[in-house]
Amino acid sequence: MKRRRKVKGRKKGKYVVFSLVFLVFGFIIAFSYSQTSKEDANTLKITDRQYLMANNLRKQIILIQDKNRELQKDLYDKQEEVRQNEKELSEEADMYSSLAEETEKYRLFLGKVKVKGPGIEVTLEDGEYRQSEDANNYIVHEHHVFKVVNELYIAGATSISINGQRLNHNSYIVCNGPVITVDGNPYPAPFKITAIGDTNTLISALNIPGGVRDQIVNDNIIFSIEKKKQIILDPVLGESS
Repeated sequence: MKRRRKVKGRKKGKYVVFSLVFLVFGFIIAFSYSQTSKEDANTLKITDRQYLMANNLRKQIILIQDKNRELQKDLYDKQEEVRQNEKELSEEADMYSSLAEETEKYRLFLGKVKVKGPGIEVTLEDGEYRQSEDANNYIVHEHHVFKVVNELYIAGATSISINGQRLNHNSYIVCNGPVITVDGNPYPAPFKITAIGDTNTLISALNIPGGVRDQIVNDNIIFSIEKKKQIILDPVLGESS
């Protein structure tokens, strides 16, 4: 009987030990699970926060891109406006330049400015004649001078003078025997008609077959042309218009 009691006591001791072992093991498992759950929860919390941050950043990027597109459009509109203004200014500059050129041409035509440049000098002299012949058929008349002057203007002469008397928009020429009056100033022969312009063009215009030179020579007038490298013509004074 005593032996059986000892055996039973030993079995109870083993059960107690096993119970303690299982209890400790269970506690360890429970603790590990608890820690793992906390870590997973923390991990989920960090992931959510990162997602929110990333989402906010995406929204900001979209806003910045939209703003950038607006700024690019504004820049394009401003550039178009600048180009349009430049075009208008260029057109205005061309217009003013054209007006300035026209004004200068009128000043030249009116004889209001001093001019200089290359050109030609045409000399008209009375022809030689016998005493028995009519001298009127051999002297230079105003229509001879008119022919030369008109042809020179047509050929592009910018300024013309007769015996140093510069012509303007309302100049007049009158023949009085062997003397020609230009704007009230008398000049005897020979008559030197000076013109500023392209020398070759002016000479070619006068030398056209059957043109001004041939017509004047056929009227017994001595006709000569000389090129001039530099001609200077002073402005016409005392004219109000």
